[in-house]
Amino acid sequence: MYKKIIILLIIVCFPFFAFAKASSTIVMEVNSGRVLYENNANSKRLIASITKIMTCIIVLENVEISSQVTVGDEVLNSYGTNIYIKPGEILTVEDLLYGLMLRSGNDAASTLAVYTSGSEEEFVKLMNDKAKKIGMNNTIFNNPHGLDDKTENYSTAYDMALLSRYAYQNETYRKIISTKKYETKSSLKSYVWYNRVSLLNSYDNCIGGKNGYTPKAGKTLVSLAKKDNLLLTVVTLNDDNIYEHHEKLYEEFFDRYHYFKIVDRNSFRINPSLIFDKNVFIRNDFYYPLSDDEIEKISTFIRIDDSNKEKVGRIEINFDNKKIGEIPIFQKK
Repeated sequence: MYKKIIILLIIVCFPFFAFAKASSTIVMEVNSGRVLYENNANSKRLIASITKIMTCIIVLENVEISSQVTVGDEVLNSYGTNIYIKPGEILTVEDLLYGLMLRSGNDAASTLAVYTSGSEEEFVKLMNDKAKKIGMNNTIFNNPHGLDDKTENYSTAYDMALLSRYAYQNETYRKIISTKKYETKSSLKSYVWYNRVSLLNSYDNCIGGKNGYTPKAGKTLVSLAKKDNLLLTVVTLNDDNIYEHHEKLYEEFFDRYHYFKIVDRNSFRINPSLIFDKNVFIRNDFYYPLSDDEIEKISTFIRIDDSNKEKVGRIEINFDNKKIGEIPIFQKK
């Protein structure tokens, strides 16, 4: 009897360990910023090479990607994952960004930081300033690559989702992270880089991302996927099954949520005789991610302000009695 009980316990417990959960997880809808799921999303953790998302966007916002860069001695201190560039070698900023994001080159990160700001220390200041500006309140960067032997970068799943959402607005960033293969030539040699985010090949809805790993941080991943009109970003920190976990989360939330048009600018009408002496219009539609059973929680209200000759009011959109957006109402001249 005793042996039978032990065997049963092993059989029952095994599936639990076969798919370990991440220490921190979040699923965010990119266009609205709505958090659809979170688990320990505000816990500070080491983030490893997903640091390079911030490095990439800082470079894109501060230098021309066609600029020629001469690699400096800073790469002599690079270790871990590199693209193996050498001092004196000349590449474009664009080349280095692909090496940064597709191959996770730590030497590319250091080279870009020095080229952009003169030193890694000054570049890190730009990283932290940007983090504050976009609301990453629990994030601190100390280097541009994510290695954590000497200095450490801490963030949260929520903050990294905010960064993913922000970076996605940049067209060049979107192009880079969705690229599966990149070929280029420097002044010394030719390169072929394949994207290390294998989810791009294994999951049709995936449109890009950045992975990371150090022994102290564990495996980290920020990814994006799109199905129909729903655009999601998933972040997991310290996750042994990053790709399997992300795909399962995408499938679950693509199945549960849809992108609904709440307000249609083409069909919007107000009887002018009721409120205004002229016709009115709105310039934008309003969409929001909802599950089917949440539609009834949406309400809209028209607020009138006739003190302004052009903007005469607004449509206020609420979800579950909380404001989620508004659209200005204009009066036709």
